[in-house]
Order: sequence, then structure tokens, then C-alpha cells
Amino acid sequence: MTRPITAGVDGTEESLAALDWAAREAVRRGLPLRVVHAWRYEEHEGLGGDPETQRGWVSDGVSASVRAVTGRYPGLSATVDVVPGDPADVLLGAAAGAELLALGSRGHGPVVGFLLGSVGQQVIAGAARPVVLVRAEDEPAAEAAGREVVVGQQGGPQDSAAALGFAFETAAARGATVRVVRAWTLPPVFAYSPGSLKLLDESGGLEPYEKKALSEAVRPLRERFPDVPVAEHVEMGSAGQVLLSVAGRAQLMVVGRRAHRTAVGARIGSVAHGVLHHAGCPVAVVPHGPVIPE
Repeated sequence: MTRPITAGVDGTEESLAALDWAAREAVRRGLPLRVVHAWRYEEHEGLGGDPETQRGWVSDGVSASVRAVTGRYPGLSATVDVVPGDPADVLLGAAAGAELLALGSRGHGPVVGFLLGSVGQQVIAGAARPVVLVRAEDEPAAEAAGREVVVGQQGGPQDSAAALGFAFETAAARGATVRVVRAWTLPPVFAYSPGSLKLLDESGGLEPYEKKALSEAVRPLRERFPDVPVAEHVEMGSAGQVLLSVAGRAQLMVVGRRAHRTAVGARIGSVAHGVLHHAGCPVAVVPHGPVIPE
């Protein structure tokens, strides 16, 4: 089954930037574009009209935005769906059948980052497919300026497999370099077990051990995408800080997430949260596991 690149649009400047980003990605990957708008009937004197009439007006407005985008990208196949329902539910449903879901987000401060509303947080934490956050200030030229696709890697080869796969697929479509980043910190001495000490001795120390772990995680992707240039980056520090330290060279940041279910709803991990709030480029959040109850 061919999955479309899907964009959630609500008429804001940020969502239109996400629409344009999604259109470019669809062209690069040779996939159709699906544009989704979550709609609710509003009884308002200034609006007038019955539900179907209002829905038609909304559909016409979204379709006009899509026609403007397809005019910039000849050959792009696009469809528009105006779906009644709660925005978070509609977008989660749209993400389930998509290659990825692109959403707009307001810039955090004058230069960088994202402000995530409740809908965006719910979608990022619950989506079964990658979600890409795009700011209104997104510059398409950055994708052709030699910047990298930066992706975080942690744990063993399977722990970040989904995020790595998404990063390599995206870089292959763009002709970009992938920078794979692994951060490490000094663990408490009591965390060492005889088995872990043996592994460290065999690797020659902590940093060589981390470099070896990163290379093992990346090896299957190098074999699968032999034409994609790869930079392996190992640095001491917190994962969020190390990722943000190289964000200036990124055209896209990719982070994995394993959502945690709490009494007030699902939340994402601290690394994804930090990157989303401070990166100046689009950020892709890729699920690599089910929601974990707490």
C-alpha cells in the first residue's frame, strides 16, 4: 500500500509552511500528498449556513491553498479531506495511514524552537507514524544548502532503528548527509557490572565503547543506503544538549520517542521535548515503541 505524505492544515501561516514542506517531500519521494483539515460546525451569526454549506466553504478555502502549492510543484498529486471531529483525533487518524504527518508550529521566541499546543502534543505523543513539526519561518533553501539530516541514536542497534531508518530514507531522497549523534555520560561506579566492565575493557574504555556501539547500530543502514554519506558523531554530554550543539548544520532533526502514559495523558521524553523547543529547523519525531504506562 502506498502511504501518502500528509499535512494537517488549519489556515494558519504555520500550517501553510507545513503544507509546503510536505509537498516538497512528496515530490522528492514520488508519493501523493494528502491534506487534512479537522472541521467542526460552528453556529454563529456571522458564519451562517447549514453544516454542509459551512463544510463546503472550508473545503474551498483549503483547496485554494493546495492549488497554490501544486502550482509550484507540477506533477504533484494532491487530495483534500475535510474531516469532522476533534482535531487531535482527526490528525491521529490521518497519521496512521501516512508515510509521515507534517504539522505547523509557532516559533518559540524570535529565532528558534516550537510552541506546542495541546493538539500538537497529543498527536506527537500518540501518532503511530513520524510527525514533522515545521515553523512558519522554514526556509526551503536550507534543504539545498548542504545541510545534514541529523538523527539521535541511543542504546543498542534496535533501540533507535526506526529513527535511523527514517533519517536515512529522508537523506537518500534529498541527496544529503546523515549525521548520527550518540551522547554519553559517565555512569555511577555502582552501575558497572562484571559483564559491562568486561565489555569496556575489550573496547579500550568508555568513549571507544560508545563509538563501537554507534557503528554497530549504523552498519545495517550503511549497507541498505550505500550512496548516503554518513558522519558518526560521539560526544560526552546529555543527549539533548549534544543534538542541539549540531542543530545549526541540520536541515532536519530526527529524534525517536517512546511516549509515556500519565494520569494527565501521554507525554514524550525529555530529549524529544528539548529538541522540539530549541531546534531552529524542522523536527521529525519518530515513534520507536508503544505508549508506556507509568
